[in-house]
Amino acid sequence: MGATPMNLCSLPPWAIASRHFNENPQPLEIQGVRQANRLLFQRLAALDDPAERGAQFHDYMDVTFQLHQWAQETSVKGRKSLKNSYLRFLRGWMFDANSLEGAVLKGWVESRFGLPPTFHREPIRDIHGEAYFLYMVERMKGSARTSAINSQFDVLFEFAQSELARRHPGVSHFTLYRGINDFDEHMVIEQLGKHDYLLRLNNLNSFTNDFERAWEFGTKVLRAEVPLAKVVFQGDLLPSSLLKGEGELMVIGGEYQVKVMTGG
Repeated sequence: MGATPMNLCSLPPWAIASRHFNENPQPLEIQGVRQANRLLFQRLAALDDPAERGAQFHDYMDVTFQLHQWAQETSVKGRKSLKNSYLRFLRGWMFDANSLEGAVLKGWVESRFGLPPTFHREPIRDIHGEAYFLYMVERMKGSARTSAINSQFDVLFEFAQSELARRHPGVSHFTLYRGINDFDEHMVIEQLGKHDYLLRLNNLNSFTNDFERAWEFGTKVLRAEVPLAKVVFQGDLLPSSLLKGEGELMVIGGEYQVKVMTGG
């Protein structure tokens, strides 16, 4: 499963997916999102408190996508389409990355960055295969749950990138960890050493910045240097009243050099 030839990003898919991008990351920007939402980013730039910026972001999303008007809808589908906002999908991902919400988020990454998923409930090796078809079915079902969900993710990504750069000036990479039991969800490209591998990670992955917490999710832990530019979201960017899971980061995949740390 290579990168597709098209995306809506500032760099081509093959570059984003490559190991060379991870070694020399460049800023990623979804075309037109900051320009279309310049009022939001102007307001955020004027706030010094991260908590206030998180609350301002959510208020902006609430008004822009009319999320607060779900109770006024007369139809059940209309109410659900507004009530199931970006928060619903983030919570769904954190509970189960192979859920309908997970399929929608992986679909958003595919459409914006040009990286198709390599796993959803089962390995996906071919866009013409049954596994990819079943992923697409779930992606479409999940997308039908809400209004303009991909546009909501677009603004969320640009907010996360802006906020992370502000909180970590001069930082290009995070050292992150991912607990696994085996390599079923990850394609091994090359074994570089006894514990070092070059993997093709899924197009969207959960990592944590807490080494001890990563052990809760498997018998092995992957340690990777993740470019800040590939972080889609981190739980503590929003007020805790809106979203839990502060230690989790959602990371765009591609080729990653990782160290496998085993327990026992």
